[in-house]
Amino acid sequence: MRQGIIMRALSGFYYVRCGPDLVQCRAKGRFRKEGLTPLVGDRVNIEDSADGTGTVAEILRRKNAFSRPAMANIDYLVMVVSAAIPVTDPYLIDRITVKCEKEGCGVLLAVNKCDLDPAGELQEIYAGTGYSVFLVSAVTGQGVDALRAAMAGKTCCFTGNSGVGKSSLINALAPGLAIPTAEVSQKLGRGKHTTRHVELFDIGGGTLLGDTPGFASFEDDTDKPILPEDLAGLFPEFRPFEDKCRFDDCTHRAEPGCAVREAVGEHIHPSRYASYLRLYEEAARLDRWEIEK
Repeated sequence: MRQGIIMRALSGFYYVRCGPDLVQCRAKGRFRKEGLTPLVGDRVNIEDSADGTGTVAEILRRKNAFSRPAMANIDYLVMVVSAAIPVTDPYLIDRITVKCEKEGCGVLLAVNKCDLDPAGELQEIYAGTGYSVFLVSAVTGQGVDALRAAMAGKTCCFTGNSGVGKSSLINALAPGLAIPTAEVSQKLGRGKHTTRHVELFDIGGGTLLGDTPGFASFEDDTDKPILPEDLAGLFPEFRPFEDKCRFDDCTHRAEPGCAVREAVGEHIHPSRYASYLRLYEEAARLDRWEIEK
């Protein structure tokens, strides 16, 4: 057997990089019986065939895994957002940061199109979260070197709502990839998805860059729903205040003596707290029996 990493998954085939080789593989039939699907980013053992193809025989222990996008072992999710056309809704960002926190995946926030809008509001919202925020422009090159340095030696997955310039930014980071891009509709204020599947690219220095479809692929990811009582711990800026609440089971919504609510406006941005309340209500509507079974 040889060990490698799945770089691309397409039409039932898995393209596994083993040293200098890229081997086209099928997966063992037992994975389907076990309800296990190989993902891009998986470290795997493969069995070679005489015709130069192979078979994925074993999936090694994962650091994390997402079903949408179908990718595993992500060090950083690079969220490409924009304050220009189209404007990214902070709630959309917050939905994804809590998923990353739950899965133990780091977050880098790349605010693109800063040549068109300096994105002061987004900077303000995320300044107290602990997430690294990069003001970048795929057109002028602003911030690209700093983002590249933060990604060095890591497996990074890029995502963003359509039209924010995700593919253009990836091309700025690694010009040799020449990923297709599309214009933003001035009428609709959004772009077309130019990425149809998940793929990892080796851009040198041990850095693997994953390109994925846009945020829509995250929105229906209900494989691992979050319980309401776990949600506050997935907002990093809430953590210093949670133990200071009057009640141990404080939900940080209406209880008296809530240190989290008292911190809103000074240490916690109101936009982030509003997202928490909205996400809490969504989580509370889920069938707990279905979640815990």
